[in-house]
Parts: sequence; structure tokens; C-alpha cells
Amino acid sequence: MEARISPAKWLTGSVRIPGDKSISHRYAILGAIAEGRTLIRNYSSGADCQSTLGAVRDLGIEAEKTGNDVAIHGRGLEGLRQPAEMLDAGNSGSTIRMLSGVLAAQPFSSRIGGDESLSRRPMDRIMRPLSEMGAVIRAREGRFPPLEIEGRPLRPIEYHLPVASAQVKTCVLLAGLFADGVTKVIEPVRTRDHTEIALKHFGAGIASEKGEIALQGRPRLEGRELAAPGDISSAAFFLAAAMMAPESRLVIENVGLNPTRAEIIDFLMGMGARVKILRIAQEAGELAGDLLVEGSSARGGVIEGALTAALIDEIPVLAVLGAASEEGLVVRDAGELRVKETDRIATVAENLRRMGVAVEERPDGLQVAGRQRFRAARLNSFGDHRIAMAFAVAALAADGECVIENAEAASVSYPEFFDTLRQLTR
Repeated sequence: MEARISPAKWLTGSVRIPGDKSISHRYAILGAIAEGRTLIRNYSSGADCQSTLGAVRDLGIEAEKTGNDVAIHGRGLEGLRQPAEMLDAGNSGSTIRMLSGVLAAQPFSSRIGGDESLSRRPMDRIMRPLSEMGAVIRAREGRFPPLEIEGRPLRPIEYHLPVASAQVKTCVLLAGLFADGVTKVIEPVRTRDHTEIALKHFGAGIASEKGEIALQGRPRLEGRELAAPGDISSAAFFLAAAMMAPESRLVIENVGLNPTRAEIIDFLMGMGARVKILRIAQEAGELAGDLLVEGSSARGGVIEGALTAALIDEIPVLAVLGAASEEGLVVRDAGELRVKETDRIATVAENLRRMGVAVEERPDGLQVAGRQRFRAARLNSFGDHRIAMAFAVAALAADGECVIENAEAASVSYPEFFDTLRQLTR
């Protein structure tokens, strides 16, 4: 699919973002191994989260979807059934990495894989800790999907994450639910804590202090009724787009404001964004609220160290914003971007260059000079949802109509994105 994007003078109105992708994955998996019914309101409409639901069903769990609500009838820690065929994670690294932690503890063997893109993404980061816990896992070329997992009784471990990764942390903690004793994960820098919040809400004994998360194994998890707030990573595209159009005035309703994810708001405000929090509330331990963003002049900035880990999903659109800023953007310590749905350092740089924007690509990041103009161009998502949406934002500031090839990639996290963007732009 091709998307044609015309320049826009402003974004105006209000928008509700689909349910947070990261939270939706976790609620679905925990609902499956909890006892009783879990109702998830505003479950993510993205294809990745539908892959998680499909895998849950293939493991013998009833999951009913009505609009954006999902009811999961959990059967407890011992309630999963051996799947008849290979579990399909689609394009979702979250699905395969998180669910592998649960599969590693089952009294049966299973296989899990995905599409061509997912099959190129390394899985050794989860294979190492799960093997330490006693699981037997085989992979193509020793590290790529599909994975063959022989479930075994697991033992608790203390695992020091070599690289900050919320997905790997979650994989180990989910496996730790099935181990007798305390499983510990030590983070080099703080990552998103949706797993810890959700585990506590479902009834697990979990504590976190100074980068160390400790989970008591074999809890009795109970089904819950909860709601996923709007996805802040998806909201970031509208925040950046509204900033870049001087006359914008946009309200983003009920978006997640978890402190481990809302760094994007602090960073944008540091760049000069005119953003106000109009309302804030808490549900199931997760903060959410309404944001007002207006057209703003951006100064530029540097993303490195712990900040890189906090903003890893937003870097593509921040690179676009950096080119329009006064001082540009420097990104360091972002080697993780090389092994996302695409090599996001390379694909961001490629599309910026197509638009006539000067960018320096580095092994672990990039540098984008400021005060640049965007030239109308034919762009490509390269099959990556965040690249598709980031360059739709860039296209709004171009000097003519842009075409984005493979725009359907946005459906991985936000199927409604292009329709919503058109409704808000003038």
C-alpha cells in the first residue's frame, strides 16, 4: 500500500490513541495464566497484540474480542495446553520474547516463530537466561526464530541484564513465576516497568529497589478487570507533528503517562515543546491523562545513556523533529536500533537523505543537523511501523506531496494511523 501525504499547516482537534501495545501484550499473557476471567478494555488494535491473542488461544485459552475489549478466561499457571502447530508471533518481537518465558516452564514442547522480518531478529538474549533456568531451547543458526522450546521445571536465578531490555526482563520474570524460590533481575539502567506493575496487580509477590527486581515464584494469579491507556509511543508521532506545524492545537486523550515511558514528554519540553497535562489519573497502577500540545519551536538535543533506553521507540520520529529544530539531534548508545523490525539507524538515515536532509550515520546512533528543509520524495517504510509513521510526520513538513511505500506496516501497532492523521491535519 502507498500512502500519499500532503503538507499541512496545522493539526487541530482531539485524538484517542489505541491501547498501549506494551501493556496489552502483558495483560493478555498474564490473563492467560491467571485464574478466572480477565477483562482488558481498550486492548491494542495493532497486529502485534493480535498475534499475542492468537498464541494465547492456540495454547488452549479462551479469549473473546468485542470491539476494543478482550475477555480472557485464564486457567492458572498449570492451565496451558500443548499447541497443535507452531505458534505464530507474526512481526512481534514482544510476543516471541515474552511468551518464551512462559513456554519454557510448560510440561510440553512447543515451537514459536513469525514472519520474515521477525526471523531475522536475534533471540540469544532470552535463550541464555532461560537455559540457565533449566529450559532447553533450539534456534535457527543458534539464535534466530523459529524457536523450539522443551519445557522443563525451572529454577530461580539472579540475572544481570547485559543490555537494558524490558522484553528480556519480562521474559525472565514470566519464567520466574513457575520457579520455586525468588528470581531476581538486575538492570543496568531502568527500563519500562509495565511488567512489574501488572504482576503486582494480578497478585504476584514482587519488589523493586535500586535496579533489582525480585519475584517470588509460584504465586496464585487472579483474573482482573483493567484498561490499557493510550500508547505514548504512538502519541509521540502526533506530539512531534503538532510541534512542527506552528498553528497546531491538539489534545491527546487518555494517554499513558507511566514515568518509565513518559520521558518523551520531558524530552520534548526540554526541546521547547508547548505541552500541558490537562488531566491525570491512575488505573491498575498505570498513570494516564490528557495532553495539550501546540505548535512550538524546537531547540534540539542529545539522546544518550539511560535516556536512549527510555526513548528507544521514539528515536525515529525524534530524528525527524531534530532536522526541523534549531540545533539538530545527536543520538548515541542506540545500537539496539540495529536489531528492531529494521535496522532503524539505517532506514531513518535513508529516508532523511531521500528528503534532502543531511544526516551522519554512526554504529550506535546518528547525528542530524538542524534548520533543514524537507523535500518531497518517495519514501519507504521498509516494513517497519515506526518508520512508516515517522516519515508521515516528515511528509507533513515537506515542500510537496510525499509517497510512502509499504505504508501498511503501520498496522503492526496503529492500523488507524493514516486515517487519523488525515482527520487532524489542515
